[in-house]
Amino acid sequence: MGKVTGFLEIDRRDRRYAPASDRIRHFKEFVIPLSEETTKDQAARCMNCGIPYCHNGCPVNNQIPDWNDLVYHGDWQEASRNLHSTNNFPEFTGRICPAPCEASCTLNLNDAPVTIKSIECAIVDRAWQEGWIVPEPAKTMTGKRVAVIGSGPAGLACAQQLARAGHDVHVFEKNGKPGGLLRYGIPDFKMEKHLIDHRVAQMEGEGVTFHCNVHIGVDKTVQDLVATFDAVVLAGGSEKPRDLPVPGRELAGVHFAMDFLPQQNRRVSYEPVKSNKPILANGKHVVVIGGGDTGSDCIGTSIRQGALSVTQIEIMPQPPEKENKLLTWPNWPMKMRTSSSQEEGAERDFAVNTVSFEGEDGAVKMLNCVHVDGQFKPIPGTEFQLKAELVLLAMGFVAPVAEGMLSELGAKLDARGNVAADTQVYKTTVDKVFACGDMRRGQSLVVWAIREGRQAAHSIDKQLMGTTVLPR
Repeated sequence: MGKVTGFLEIDRRDRRYAPASDRIRHFKEFVIPLSEETTKDQAARCMNCGIPYCHNGCPVNNQIPDWNDLVYHGDWQEASRNLHSTNNFPEFTGRICPAPCEASCTLNLNDAPVTIKSIECAIVDRAWQEGWIVPEPAKTMTGKRVAVIGSGPAGLACAQQLARAGHDVHVFEKNGKPGGLLRYGIPDFKMEKHLIDHRVAQMEGEGVTFHCNVHIGVDKTVQDLVATFDAVVLAGGSEKPRDLPVPGRELAGVHFAMDFLPQQNRRVSYEPVKSNKPILANGKHVVVIGGGDTGSDCIGTSIRQGALSVTQIEIMPQPPEKENKLLTWPNWPMKMRTSSSQEEGAERDFAVNTVSFEGEDGAVKMLNCVHVDGQFKPIPGTEFQLKAELVLLAMGFVAPVAEGMLSELGAKLDARGNVAADTQVYKTTVDKVFACGDMRRGQSLVVWAIREGRQAAHSIDKQLMGTTVLPR
């Protein structure tokens, strides 16, 4: 695919970031796209692999070599059609997916994979600019009604697929606007929210009805939905955060990341913050506990709010600078990565356990820490303290919130507290009720949520109609 000798003639070039000194002054996206000509050159690097492992690396199984070839030959509209055949929302994944496809690229054996993520984003952004993305309503309606609970990427993908199959789809969202964690968890500097608004408008044009500010299990019972709809899809998030039960946890200034991040997203979009106690980093020494994407988002947000310092600590050991390709490729490698937010001025420390918090007048002032060995046991003599006036717990999520909707429904949960359902039919133990995305698999990537939403829609359409034309 692409130019036969392109990978030999053309060096890898990827999108750049605006300078950190400029981008930390605002909450807008700061990635500088490649020119059209450069994007075509990068698409030309795609090899004619005997086995394109990028297909396996991509959870939605994007036909990457095919649309690379189309971009190389300048057929952007057909590239968009091909891309959308497997991915409902490539503008989301083209911005926030960690690109496991690139890790699986054959050229990654030389640390120079095709810039798949950038090409994907260029295709869909071009498609929006040219007006190629329009509502695709079903030609005939089935008379079946489906309720989707949750409007994150899994719920949106499932709803769009079912609407295009002719079902009357209603999406229930507890927040004021659709999008789930795409809207309220991911900072605007990584993905601006007008992208979600455009997709919601497209889906409304396809017949999807959105019911916002409706918290199922609080404002409306899930049993009401089961009784009045032909199928109900549980597509909420894995929202129960992992806590840190150490002395001093109750001090003011110690917060979960997902109490902090949505507040700033609401400020940017001029929505009510929904809290009498604003959590702000300005003028404070901030410590982020947890080394993943959520922790990185806390860093970038804290720096933009005017934190005096930001330190990120992680209990896991520091990963190697490079992976052993012969052992890991084409799988996702564990290696040292530095996010754009971490580049903006955060200090990082690894193999650190937080022993306790110390405070004054009921507010946190200090962390007592110790370095640990490979068994997470404290190493004597490595104790140290970190000054902290705001501590953000970003250690992941353990399960969906069981109280309310799930306890009322009575669906079986798996050993980790997720809703039990397999990946063939996505059916729960309750009749007519299906589950997909983080609520079924636990916290994961946006691209996995889209995959599960699409596959669940395939299964639901087949259950309702006896057959389906929706792809898996």
